[in-house]
Amino acid sequence: MRTILLLGQRRSSVHSAPMTQVSGAAAYDAAGVDGIRSLWERVSAISPTPATWIVQVVAVVAVVLVLEPHAWRITRNVVTIIHEGAHLVVALLFGRRLKGVRLHSDTSGVAISSGKPTGLGVVLMTFAGYVGPAVLGLGAAWVLGTRHAVAVLWIGVVALAAMLILVRNLYGLFSLTVVGALLFGLVWLGTEQQQVAAAYLITFFMLVASPRPVIELQRSRARRAAPDSDADQLARLTRVPGIVWVGLFLLVNIGCLLLGGWWILRPVGA
Repeated sequence: MRTILLLGQRRSSVHSAPMTQVSGAAAYDAAGVDGIRSLWERVSAISPTPATWIVQVVAVVAVVLVLEPHAWRITRNVVTIIHEGAHLVVALLFGRRLKGVRLHSDTSGVAISSGKPTGLGVVLMTFAGYVGPAVLGLGAAWVLGTRHAVAVLWIGVVALAAMLILVRNLYGLFSLTVVGALLFGLVWLGTEQQQVAAAYLITFFMLVASPRPVIELQRSRARRAAPDSDADQLARLTRVPGIVWVGLFLLVNIGCLLLGGWWILRPVGA
């Protein structure tokens, strides 16, 4: 009876409600589209080419962050994050099931996945760790060359958010949260000049830092302190000596450093 009454006496109001709902939904959709468009404009914004002195300063800072022992104890955690992330990305590309990632306070880490214990996928997944920072740095250098510096920071934010889903220990959660918060703060609150300088610093750091863990790896291997290192796992998988894999790590990293440095400096000097 109540429904019939509404239909009979309030017919106009019954018809107006769906119109209000449709209008509200349309407004909500429009707001969502505007939000996505605004976010995309932030991500894809064309960045100004920084002054030569700014690039030189951030390059020097990147070198200091790698060579100064106290700074390296902290910044090496970033290299470990990228190292383990590279393992996970390649594992995913070859259809392996991702189980998690652990990051430790001694700057070691482990990426866990399941799948075939042998084959090309496992070899490339294992190889990816020590070259990951250099390859990512090379990619970031290319992006900087297209004047999309802010995109470098956003890629980092998205990658760290994805790793947060997979992290399986407290220190790893802490590391990813701190680095992710710093990056997100830069992309959301930083000025254009700060964002560009940060993108160049991060890119230089990844390129310059990449050879050092390889050198440290070989020192550990020489003391027989790293029997299960990536190089030794590759040796067992392929029967190619571990020292050869260490050499390949270093070759890729130095190549990326040289090429990436040229990509970064070319538009600055133009």
